[in-house]
Amino acid sequence: MSEDKKEKLTDHNYDGIQELDNSLPRWWLGLLILTIVFAIVYFSYYELFDGPSIKEEYANEVAEINSQKTTPSNGVFPDLKKLNSFQKDSQKIVTGKAVFQVRCISCHGVNAQGVIGPNLTDDYWIHGDGKVESIAKVVHDGVLDKGMPPWGAILSEDELYSVTAYVRSLRGSNPSGAKAPQGEHVDEK
Repeated sequence: MSEDKKEKLTDHNYDGIQELDNSLPRWWLGLLILTIVFAIVYFSYYELFDGPSIKEEYANEVAEINSQKTTPSNGVFPDLKKLNSFQKDSQKIVTGKAVFQVRCISCHGVNAQGVIGPNLTDDYWIHGDGKVESIAKVVHDGVLDKGMPPWGAILSEDELYSVTAYVRSLRGSNPSGAKAPQGEHVDEK
């Protein structure tokens, strides 16, 4: 054994293995000191000074999420006047079809005949009563227990009204391969 290593040996001996007395690497000591400083600053901010509590942070995050949810500009949802005007505007219905093709066909099918989701072309409705305002509310709020996401936070107000007008325009179209009727029969035209 070299003379240098003999000097670093400690008195500690376990099963014939002697321990060397090496100092810790500088990067490791620097990391240790940095974590200690961070812990002191963190503790001071949250416990000794005016750092927000967990409940306050939660309330702030919920408020931020709620502020990001979109609601129609006039505060009344749905706006029946606007919904009726969208139903009469063929360009808005075409826009609604485009939105439907991007967002809805995976569950409702290309012609809204129903795949995972219900058939939207018949007179039977699981959610709502088939009226245009009920359709708009279901599209806006979703039906989470049935797997339909709320589109109100994702779609713009015009997209929401357009897709509602498009779905309403499909009533009675009887596409091929339509899913069997589900829900309550509604005889509203």
